[in-house]
Formats: sequence, structure tokens, C-alpha cells
Amino acid sequence: MPTGRSTTLPADSAAEIRTYKGQDRALRADRLGTAGLLLSVLAASAPLMVVAGVMPTIFGVMGIVGQPLLFVILGVVLALFGIGYAEMSRHVHNAGAFYAYIARGLGPTAGASASLVALVAYSAMQVGVYGILGFEISGLFATYLDTQVAWWIPALIAVAATGALGWLKIDLNAKVLGVLLLIECALVVVFDVAALGKPGPQGLSLDAFDPATLGGAGLGTALCFCIAAFVGFEQSPVYAEETSKPHIVVSRVMFLAIGFVALFFALSAWALSVATGPAGIVKASAEAGPGLLFELTGSRLGAAFTDVLHVLFVTGMFAAMLSFHNVVARYAFAMGREGLLPARFGRTNPGTGAPATGSLLQTVVAALVVLVFAVTDSAPTGDPTAPVLHLFTWMGSVGALGVTALMAAASFAVIAFFVRRGTAGAQIWRLAAAGLAGLALVGIVVYTVKDFAVLVGAEQGSALSWALPAIIAVAALGGLVHGLVLKSRRPEVHARIGLGNEAFRLDQAADAAPGA
Repeated sequence: MPTGRSTTLPADSAAEIRTYKGQDRALRADRLGTAGLLLSVLAASAPLMVVAGVMPTIFGVMGIVGQPLLFVILGVVLALFGIGYAEMSRHVHNAGAFYAYIARGLGPTAGASASLVALVAYSAMQVGVYGILGFEISGLFATYLDTQVAWWIPALIAVAATGALGWLKIDLNAKVLGVLLLIECALVVVFDVAALGKPGPQGLSLDAFDPATLGGAGLGTALCFCIAAFVGFEQSPVYAEETSKPHIVVSRVMFLAIGFVALFFALSAWALSVATGPAGIVKASAEAGPGLLFELTGSRLGAAFTDVLHVLFVTGMFAAMLSFHNVVARYAFAMGREGLLPARFGRTNPGTGAPATGSLLQTVVAALVVLVFAVTDSAPTGDPTAPVLHLFTWMGSVGALGVTALMAAASFAVIAFFVRRGTAGAQIWRLAAAGLAGLALVGIVVYTVKDFAVLVGAEQGSALSWALPAIIAVAALGGLVHGLVLKSRRPEVHARIGLGNEAFRLDQAADAAPGA
């Protein structure tokens, strides 16, 4: 039965919506095509950061030799998720993406809960990158300039630069992200070819694709890390209001991103295992850590190539930060526009059309978190890797958990949406795919929480093993309470959660009502 919540706008001009009450309250349309959107969302996956940082962790810390197979399996799961998610994107165009879809399917209160989870999760992932970025730049200064620079100095400079670009047009950001991404991917492919051309002692072994290599206590944590490597593809609906032909472009970009990430990372993980030999990859990764890739390129491609790779490692992380920053700003914009955040967040920059207040919020939050870790992770510990082990690992893990939980909820929201509209029969195969993906994602969430102590490098029983995942739980509960309060005290605001531009119609109708 239809829900009564319209999913299509009356035929009025975009200018009327944009300038309602003299306020710039809509994102600029037709600013992104397939190529620009694809490059923007793929930048969040940070290919070089995954190959150099995530893959050695899964091999060395979690002992999962079958990592290449894991990327293929997760690619299938996320493709199933994308089937329903993409169909939903044809009916709902909203910069709030996850929370808008959940609101349309599971109700506005659930949407309010999801909105805060999304804001916290993507903010955590973006802020976490500043730790490894600062550490890497600090190392470059020490190696090439013989100058000691505290990690938090380049991290804060990156915060400021990212915030400044957040005020600019998405067109510029797409070009910046695209150039960095293409160069980064090209260098990783060069390494893959070199590794396969000069394999380790076991030759071109396919052992890493053997299902038996997926066993081990670290499987749950490996699943979370690999899900984090895919993060980015699900962001395409966030830009739906800014794309040309969103009903076509958004779903196309989503599947292109899933396919590219699955194949690219499966190939790169296999290349790493071939370079050392599957029998030696766990030991080599445990000993070298993030330095494994650079050691392997040095022996095969020379010092000059490795130096360039170090530089691209930094630019790739910067591209990921830009991508996450844009997503967080747009979530804040959507939440402000619908009354979940103060109204000022629902305004765009008149000159560029960027969600300026949301961009500023993310910049301030990132700066504060970096400063906190700069104080707590300073010299007394004597551990120069503290920002990587703490800021990057902790925040990245929290963000990955939150995004995985959102994907699981969105899968079931897709089913509810079409069932409530009375069109489930016509969408039965898509809903079946969404259900299978939802169950798989719930399983990953459970495994991740169970093994969170391993994920963050804490001992069993440590407060971190429950305090960090509790951040997502608290965000979900806080959003749920906020939604219930709105339902009770401001039902008109509660009713428009997830409506996006349609919320303007509610405003206009209220203004036109007698006595308004």
C-alpha cells in the first residue's frame, strides 16, 4: 500500500526551489556526469593507501592469506546490495542518501537515527586519514630533507586545505580527485605487472584464491577492513542532485565502482602474495607493515619509482580526504534542510553552490580531533607510530563499522519501501538481492563487533574493544531519540525527514495556508 509520502516533485522550476524565501537551499544541478562522479567516489577508496596500508595489515596481523578471494566475495555481496540500492536511487534523489533511503523505507524516526550514524561514520573515516597522512609526510621530511616535523603539523595543514576546497565548486574537486586517482592507479598497476613478471619463490601461484586460506580468527576483522576498502561506491547517490540524468548516472557509477574496486584490489592483493610467495606473505607483512609495498617496488622497479610512489601515497590520501569531506558536508546539508540540524546547515554557498556550513563543521571537527591526538600521542609515549596506530586505526575502524551497519539497514529499507508502495512483485528479484546482501552485511557487523579488540590492536577485555564500537551505537541511539522528540514536538519536521527537495513544497504549502 502506498505510504502517502510522495517521491516525485511537482513540475516547478529549479530556480523556484533554489530561491525559496531568498535562500540558496538546493545544490547545483547538472554539474557532474558519469566520469566526474566515478572519479569522485573512487577517490574515497584511496587505492594506494589500501595496497600499502590495509593489505599488509590483513596479511600480517590477521593472517588471512586469501585476501584476494575476500575482495572477490565482498564484490559479489556489494553488487547484490547495489541492485536494490541503485533501484532506490531512481526514486529518491537526496544528498542524505543512506538516511533518506532508510527514512523512506523504515520511517522518518529510523531515518533520523541513520543520519547521525552517517555523519559520525564518514567523519571518523575522514579524520582517521589525517593520522597516516601526517605520519607519512613527517617521514618524507625526515628522509629527503633531514628535517624533523611533528606529524600533526602537516595533518592540520591538510585539514585547512581540505576545508578550503570544500568551499569550491564540486567541478574543481572532481578534477583534482580525478587526476590524483588516475596517476595513483597507474603506479599500482605498474607494480602489479612487475610483481607478476618477477614472482617470488612459489611462482605465479593461485593459492591465495583457495577458500581454505580464509580460515583464521582474524576473518571478522579482515571483512571489516576490506569493506572499508570499498567505501566510496555507496556515495554516488549523495551527488544525485548535482548530476545530469541521476536516474541513469548514479546506478551506472555505482556498479562501475564496485566492479573496479573488487577487481583492482583482488589483483593487487594477489600481486603482493605472488611477490613474496603465498607461504611467506604473512611473515613479510608482519615484519614490514606499510613498508612492504615500498620494499617490493624498490627491488623490482628501483629507488626512483619508489620515491614517486611515496609522493603518490600522500596525494592519494589527500584525494580520499577530499572525497569524504564532500560527503560529510552534503549529509550535513541534507540534515539541515530537513530540520535534523540547525537550518543554517541547509544553505549553500551563493557563489559556488557548495554546502558551506557543513564543510565548515567537518573542518572544525577534524581540527579538534587532530589536536586531541596530537596532545595525547605526543613524545611521552616515545612511539612515533602512535598517530597511525591510534588516530588512523581507531577512527577508520569506527567509520567502517558505521558504514557497514548503514548498508545493512539500507538493504532492508529498500525491501520495505517497495512493499509499502505495493510494487514488490515487480521488483521481486531486486528485493531478493537486497535481502541476501542485508543478511550478509549484518553478519559482517556482528563479526566486526565481536573481533573489535583485534581490529584496533587492543587486548581482549580492553575498554577500547567496546568503547569504540559504542560510538556508533550511541550515535544510532541519539538519532533515534532525536527522531522521537521531533515526532512528538515538531511533527511537521518529522514528516519531511528524507524528503529532500520535496521538503520545500511543505514549506510553501504552509506559507500559502490561510492565516500563515
